[in-house]
Amino acid sequence: MTNAGAPSSPSSDDEWLPVGKVVAVQGLKGELRINPASEFPERFTEPGTRWLKARGDSPREIKLKSGRQLPGKSVFVVRFEGIESREAAKALIGQTLMVPADDRPGLEEGEFHLLDLVGLEARLSADGETIGTVSDLISGGNELLEIKTPDGRTLMVPFVEAIVPEVHIKEGWLLLTPPPGLLNL
Repeated sequence: MTNAGAPSSPSSDDEWLPVGKVVAVQGLKGELRINPASEFPERFTEPGTRWLKARGDSPREIKLKSGRQLPGKSVFVVRFEGIESREAAKALIGQTLMVPADDRPGLEEGEFHLLDLVGLEARLSADGETIGTVSDLISGGNELLEIKTPDGRTLMVPFVEAIVPEVHIKEGWLLLTPPPGLLNL
């Protein structure tokens, strides 16, 4: 029996939005460290339903009981309902924290979701050739864009305004103004 007010679980991968990764256990009572992939801290601090996905499995529902950001770090420490021991928490390391794709907070004009950067072409000028495609976003204090080049290299580019001054989501590209040597690493 389903609750009329409860959201239904999406069924395909593109109906899900990854918002963080379980990276470690915190303490002895089942708390976990989450490396966020979302710029919305409430995803890790406000109690409610979330989903965890292990590689190759479907997301499964879990209740977030509480969460807090570690001072001076981009890592969050969360507690899930039913996870009361270090051993139970260890079993969740490596899983991805998910929300339904339609659970995106609203955006102001000129704003975008960081995950929308994946798939964009990276260019050195507005009408220049593509030097690669954004393949991932790595959070860990500062966001890094992982860019795959046509010749198979992987570039790690800091996602800061000085290096990525323009993002054109609708047109499918972003502008890079890298310092000398950054693209040669």
